Amino acid sequence: MTFDLYSFRLHFLARDWIHFPDGAAGNVLRGALGAVLRRIHCVNECPGQRGRHVRECQWSSWCRYAQVFEPASLGVGPSGMRDRPRPFVLRSAHLNGKTVVPHEPFWFDINLFETRSPNIEVFAEAFAHWATLVSVKPVGEDGGPAEGAISIPLEPASLPQHCLRVQFRTPTELKGSVGKKPDFGVLFARAQDRVSTLRQLYGPGPLAVDFQAMRARAAGVRITRCELQHVAAGRRSSRTGLVHGIGGFVGIVEYDGALGEFLPYLEAARWTGVGRQCVWGKGELGVEIVS
Repeated sequence: MTFDLYSFRLHFLARDWIHFPDGAAGNVLRGALGAVLRRIHCVNECPGQRGRHVRECQWSSWCRYAQVFEPASLGVGPSGMRDRPRPFVLRSAHLNGKTVVPHEPFWFDINLFETRSPNIEVFAEAFAHWATLVSVKPVGEDGGPAEGAISIPLEPASLPQHCLRVQFRTPTELKGSVGKKPDFGVLFARAQDRVSTLRQLYGPGPLAVDFQAMRARAAGVRITRCELQHVAAGRRSSRTGLVHGIGGFVGIVEYDGALGEFLPYLEAARWTGVGRQCVWGKGELGVEIVS
């Protein structure tokens, strides 16, 4: 019982000046990816070309833009998801606040969850329209070269009661959080939602696990340290012109309890992200056993 994914590092040379606003590097890449995918894959008659939602398009079942950027719902997933999650996340926080000049090298990572057909070529082709693509290389858990998929075991870890430190590396918003502290039950529920849904839709299938019982036990894990701060940021939608918040909390929270059965899902969530807008780099976690 595993959660599998591919991770790729894409290296580029900038053609023009590229500014990555502080806290919004992922949003710059989002805009580039969406615009190019739509331009090279959408037909002129697509409703999306006229500012409407691509789910209304009769060609969406085979369109690369629709499959990657706006995948339609299959009627499955937690909390009555209207649309299924995108099969990738971007990792570009190191570019926040950076300006890249023409011919300067830069890089970012893409994690792909469609293990049956990773299709990194689709992303490489799209970004190559935006900057000069130098190389695409698979990377492993340590950031070094890899030859295949990354596989995260989901079986419970053999751990006595321990303290777990979770670092929220990029702004995070968790549905269900009350107050300013991310209770462990909420964090685990969001991680489980994301990991299990991605595995069901893009991997080998659903997990035969009693998640309701696990969530009840997760509610008993307590917070022993919480050092968080809120980061405010926003983005303007190219479709509607409206400004949407892309901020959230960052910092460190430590949890104490019987954590063995939950740790594998948090390890997987390091690669998937958790919470709102995690496809574009929000909700990136670091996980560490500290005692």
